[in-house]
Amino acid sequence: MKIALLAPIAWRTPPRHYGPWEAIVSMLAEGLVCEGMTVTLFATGDSLTNGQLEAICPTPYEETPEIDAKVWECLHVAHLFEQASRFDIIHNHYDFLPLSYSRLVKTPMVTTIHGFSSPKILPVYQKYNQTGHYVSISIADRYPQLDYCANVYHGIDLKLFSFNDNPDDYLLYFGRIHPDKGTYDAIQIARRLGIKLIMAGIIQDHDYYQAKVAPYLDQNVVYAGSVGPEPRNTLLRGALALLHPIYFDEPFGLSVIEAMACGTPVVAYNRGSMPEVIKDGETGFLVGTLEEAVAAVKDITRLNRSTCRRWIEEQFSKERMVEDYLRVYRTILQ
Repeated sequence: MKIALLAPIAWRTPPRHYGPWEAIVSMLAEGLVCEGMTVTLFATGDSLTNGQLEAICPTPYEETPEIDAKVWECLHVAHLFEQASRFDIIHNHYDFLPLSYSRLVKTPMVTTIHGFSSPKILPVYQKYNQTGHYVSISIADRYPQLDYCANVYHGIDLKLFSFNDNPDDYLLYFGRIHPDKGTYDAIQIARRLGIKLIMAGIIQDHDYYQAKVAPYLDQNVVYAGSVGPEPRNTLLRGALALLHPIYFDEPFGLSVIEAMACGTPVVAYNRGSMPEVIKDGETGFLVGTLEEAVAAVKDITRLNRSTCRRWIEEQFSKERMVEDYLRVYRTILQ
C-alpha cells in the first residue's frame, strides 16, 4: 500500500519539543513503515523519517519568523495533490484546507480531525462530508452533523516513557501556557496544598503568562520552559501527579497518556475527552472544581501507579494506533 501522510508544517516532524499533531504523524509514519507499507511523509524539509520525505517548505514556520504561514501551507498542500496519483491513499493531518483539493483528484483521502479550532471551519467539513472519510480522535470531539468512518485514539511510543513507582514530591503541569489549559488553576492547586509545582510548555498567551503565571514564580512554582523528549520523560515520571485543569473540551490530551505511561496519575477537570482517556478512581481523578482537585491530590497516593502504566499499554500504544489506521485504509480501499 502506498500511503501519503500530510503533516502540518508549524513544527518539525517529529517535533523538537512542542508539536502534538506532528508527533502523532511521525509515530504513524514510522509504525506504517515497520508494517511494510510504502510511506511518503509530506512535512518540513528538516523532518526525519524512515519513509520517503517530500518537502517544499524548508523549515517550520513557528521556528522561522520570516516564513509566511499561509504562503507555505498553500505550497505544501499543493505539493502533495499535484502528485496524488502516486498513492493509493492520502491521509490528511492538516485540518480543513486539503479538503478543498480532495475532489480534484481520484486518490481517496482520509482526514483525522485533531479538533475544531473554531466553529467557523465547520462549513468546509460539512461541504465534503459525503465524499470525505473523517476520523475522530475521541467520541467527545465528534460534531453531530458530520459522519465518521472511525474513531482512532492517539497512541504513543511506550519505549520513550519509563515507569516509576517511586515519585518525587512535586506536581507537574505539562501543556501550553494558555487560559484554556488552566495554568493559573494548577498554580493555585499546588499553592493550597503546599506542594512544589513544575510547569513545562510553550507560552502561547503572553498576556496571560504575565498576569496569571509570572507573579507566582518562586522556588515552589517553577517554569521549566518547553522541553524535549528526554526532560519530558524525567519530569513526567518523577511527578506525584499531573494537573490538567482544562477550561475547554479537549479533543484528546497527549500529555495525559504520556504521564500515565510513566505511572503518574492525572487530576483533570472533567471536560472533553477526559472520561475516555482517564479511568476515574484508577488512573486519576476527574473533578469539577479547583477545590475538588485539591481534595483529589490529597488522595492520589491510594492509586496504583502500575495500573496507570497497564492502562496505557492496553489502550494507547503506538502499535494499536497504527493497526487501527491500517484497518481504516483497507476499509476505504475495498
